Amino acid sequence: MSTIATPAPVARRLPAFTGLTALATLARRRLNLTARTPRELVVPLLTPVLFALVIAPALRNALHTSAAYEAYVATGTLGLLIPLNTMFAGLGVIGDRESGAQPELLSAPIPRRLLVLGNLVVALGVTALQVVVLIAAALARGISFDASASGTAWFIAAATLFAIGMYGAAETLAARVPRQEEYIGRVPAIAIAPWFLAGSLFPISAMPQGLADFAKVLPLTHGLALMRYGLLGQTTGLRNIWGMTNVTEMAALSLGVVALFAAALTAISIRVFTRSAVR
Repeated sequence: MSTIATPAPVARRLPAFTGLTALATLARRRLNLTARTPRELVVPLLTPVLFALVIAPALRNALHTSAAYEAYVATGTLGLLIPLNTMFAGLGVIGDRESGAQPELLSAPIPRRLLVLGNLVVALGVTALQVVVLIAAALARGISFDASASGTAWFIAAATLFAIGMYGAAETLAARVPRQEEYIGRVPAIAIAPWFLAGSLFPISAMPQGLADFAKVLPLTHGLALMRYGLLGQTTGLRNIWGMTNVTEMAALSLGVVALFAAALTAISIRVFTRSAVR
């Protein structure tokens, strides 16, 4: 008795999304998850706002310094706000992996790098909102900034690139750490410790030479020097790093450092996430 061979059923393939469509969908999904947890918007603002509105004026009065130092400290708090916010975003990635829809998304016909980039878009948007709130609070407190059009461009470029790099670090750590408790334990070393060495409260030239040399390697040092140059017109931070006379050249060099940091950490985060997703 002969059997009639029947063709095997053809697997139905999901329609391929365009890159932009998939990225927008993933970003919208991450934004919805972030909006459900207001703590991710409020908590990272508490410490920087405290520094900008309470500690900076107190230091000014206690040390009998000028209003320029108050603006110096207020701007320095951005170097704390951005890392804290991006690290909180990375914490949400672990929650999505453990109890969210990330496993289902990994089986969708989209490049896995878009999951990282979609999260990055939302982290940048939330960080930008918080930076605006912090600056508005500082202005309401009477802290003055002196930003020209070109200075604003330097500030936006430095803040954006530094935020991209820090989110790359957060995504990388989230992919390597299995539990949220362990992730939280590593946040201070990544998001807080560099802040004390990067010239946030005082110029790096005030530290011992060894620490000052180490601070020049930190992307945050370059980022803060650029943000102060953009918002306040101060060039001390750039001169302490490079020791040159051409301000534009020093700013371009520091921007290059922050850009390299952003590109490297983004590439690493995508690679680590892709590898961890196939385990």
